[in-house]
Amino acid sequence: MDFTDLLAYKKGFSLAMNIYNISKIFPKEEKYSLTDQIRRSSRSVCANIAEAYRKRKYPKHFISKLTDSDGENSETRVWLEFAFACEYINQDTFDELELENKEIGKLINYMILNPIKFGCSNIEN
Repeated sequence: MDFTDLLAYKKGFSLAMNIYNISKIFPKEEKYSLTDQIRRSSRSVCANIAEAYRKRKYPKHFISKLTDSDGENSETRVWLEFAFACEYINQDTFDELELENKEIGKLINYMILNPIKFGCSNIEN
């Protein structure tokens, strides 16, 4: 198994790509603020899952990187709320993206609570 096979990674990647495509319509004045931030945080979810998976020999490192991923996922949610409040996305788009975001958070938290199911060792070296 590879980290790209993890459901949290697949869904995180899908959300990041959806956000990338949707954020193309954000105003130019948001380029270095909202647009950049939401793209970075959504992509970091996947990057941290990948790092966690490669560190699964050490459960504490695995959980730490997944905690970072969960934090980035929460940050993405905040930027989605700003995009909606600024009327860059409509209610339906917000609801769809928020649902994906929540599902990713649940998947990450499942991994945090069940590291052994993802190949973590019982003993750290």
